[in-house]
Amino acid sequence: MGRVPARLRVLAEGRVGAVVSDAPARPRRPRPRHLAAHQGLLLALGEGGPVLPMRFGTVLPDEATVRRGLAAAEARHLATLERLSGRIEVAVAAHAPAQALASLVREDPAIRRLREEARRCPGYEARARLGEAVLTAMARRAAEAARHAVLELTPLARAVTSGPRVSGSVLTTSFLVDRAAVDRFRDAVREFAVRRRDRVDLRVAGPLPCYSFVPPERVAAGPGDTAAT
Repeated sequence: MGRVPARLRVLAEGRVGAVVSDAPARPRRPRPRHLAAHQGLLLALGEGGPVLPMRFGTVLPDEATVRRGLAAAEARHLATLERLSGRIEVAVAAHAPAQALASLVREDPAIRRLREEARRCPGYEARARLGEAVLTAMARRAAEAARHAVLELTPLARAVTSGPRVSGSVLTTSFLVDRAAVDRFRDAVREFAVRRRDRVDLRVAGPLPCYSFVPPERVAAGPGDTAAT
């Protein structure tokens, strides 16, 4: 995160290794370009073989601490690396589509009733009740459609897990997908999105480092001179 990117090096211990760089003596506030560079590095490393990604900003006191951690968890790391070999993460976020209102009015008698009330007796309260009911119903329909999407997409993935909620989404799911099957997976997402476009808007992010499929590590973070990547 300094003005000049730090040199990367590999600390090997047994059959595993960590790609690290020296942490700046006075860390700066992280910017989007720093996060993008970290993710780009992880993806580039993944082109040469499986990688266990560490979160941006992980800092360890010294190289000895990194080596001890590698040695202690070597068997676990090797098992996870084998499971991730040849695979990447793809995230699918589900949103309520903006064009869903027309079909919602057709299908939901409660929404039709509230709309008619708002027309007969216009006013802030009537509009507020209608708006709240519409937003709730759209989110409910989108979440239901998203769950069906997950069921259809799951057979195309090696593993599936719930992901962090993206702003405005009703459901986010991460899929561990074979690299050779990514195009097929994306096509399946698009096909589902077209079929259910009046109910859900599916947005795909990936390829991503396999954060969601790596067991969390208990790392002692703090000031030091070696940052593990």
